[in-house]
Amino acid sequence: MNPLPDGLHAVVKRECPTCTLIEPVLRQLAARSSPVTVYSQDDPAFPASVKGVVDDRELEVSFRLGVQIVPTLIRMEKGRETGRAFGWNRAEWEALAGAQGLGPGLPGNRPGCGSRTEEPGMSFRLAARFGETGLASRAIRVPADADPIEVCFERGWTDGLPVVPPTKERVLAMLSGTTRAPGEVIGIVPPDRVECTVEKAAINAVMAGCRPEYMPVVLAAIDAALEPGFGLHGVLCTTNAVAPVIMVNGPIAKRIGMNSKGNCFGQGNRANAAIGRALQLVVRNVGGGRPGEIDRACFGNPGKYTFCFAEDEDDAVWESYAIEKGFAKGASTVTVFPGDGVEPIIDQNSRTPEALADSYAPCLRTIYHPGQVVDVAAFLIIAPEHARVFYGAGWSKQRVKDELNKRLQVPVRELKPGFGTDERLEKLKRENPDATVPKFRTGSLNIVRAGGTGLFAAIVSGIGSITINPVTKEIKA
Repeated sequence: MNPLPDGLHAVVKRECPTCTLIEPVLRQLAARSSPVTVYSQDDPAFPASVKGVVDDRELEVSFRLGVQIVPTLIRMEKGRETGRAFGWNRAEWEALAGAQGLGPGLPGNRPGCGSRTEEPGMSFRLAARFGETGLASRAIRVPADADPIEVCFERGWTDGLPVVPPTKERVLAMLSGTTRAPGEVIGIVPPDRVECTVEKAAINAVMAGCRPEYMPVVLAAIDAALEPGFGLHGVLCTTNAVAPVIMVNGPIAKRIGMNSKGNCFGQGNRANAAIGRALQLVVRNVGGGRPGEIDRACFGNPGKYTFCFAEDEDDAVWESYAIEKGFAKGASTVTVFPGDGVEPIIDQNSRTPEALADSYAPCLRTIYHPGQVVDVAAFLIIAPEHARVFYGAGWSKQRVKDELNKRLQVPVRELKPGFGTDERLEKLKRENPDATVPKFRTGSLNIVRAGGTGLFAAIVSGIGSITINPVTKEIKA
């Protein structure tokens, strides 16, 4: 759009009662030797008494002028704006126009209406069409007769399910959910070791179905997954079934509507599903982690689509996982850990913490193989009804861990070659066949609360080693 010429410029729309009220004023200004230029946002035939109304239904003029309220009157002098009034105020309009006696018989003041540029989502559509977006990603032109969803499939951008086409306006809307700059590099994504920027994360968040308010969680999850301690390359290329699992703690979980209760590992919650999927799409589309290539999983698991939930922090009896890890109460965090699925524990009879520990221990013992004690980790998720049994007996979370570890001492004679043995264990087997070693010898056992009604717990097992461990990051805007 060319710069506006010097003089008065008015932006109106027929649907605005104040705009129709001041039509006589616009007619007065149009009759002067230096007439006003009128731009109509919704009807180029309005106002009918003014000739040469400019059609601004595309809203380019309104967008470039930053119009938020109609009517708006602007004075331009020597190519720059020198004054602006919005709504109808006779004194302000007369001062801008350098005229007296405008709108005789009209009220002296009336508020305006919202500009069409303020309609939901309009700012992003207009920025995509007319603004300097600051986006660096290559634009893909899709033929008018092509189905954008099918184009995404053809280009290999999907996880097997349809994705939301990442149009420029959708990406700009997603970026509005964070204060971080689009070009900021979050980290290097394996296996291709490609830089992932905030913009690239937003593109994949759009495809995953995220809302803008999820972006801080998505960015923190990506940041955590790219920490060397998490070992994303190893999680990707192992023949094991593991995939990154995301757990969210803190007030942001409720603020964005995450599920920590019934069916928290299942379908039906947009935030849980979309946040986990966004991380997986980043791994695929930015880092090149595709099945059959670097992803060599023998079976895989549905968590390779998405696996994300929030810890249930509604009771204050046990500290949350985030507080255990040293984060302040009230902080929002993301924890990323490798997991291969959900193994339910059903115990509807036990009414003492000892009996529950007796139920949990043999289930935990069988992770990967009863004789494997190396590279084994697990999150034990305790639902509210089981948790209340422990609360009633005064057991802390650490007490539960200690009691489980007592019950998870594996006799060395039962260790199988290739199932968690090393030279030290083989030596111990020879020297002391009656010795025992902890099941979680090199990995970790963590306890969190989640789930709905029912006398259940669940195990999310996974690799635990020197190079692959849970990583927790604070969520920031």
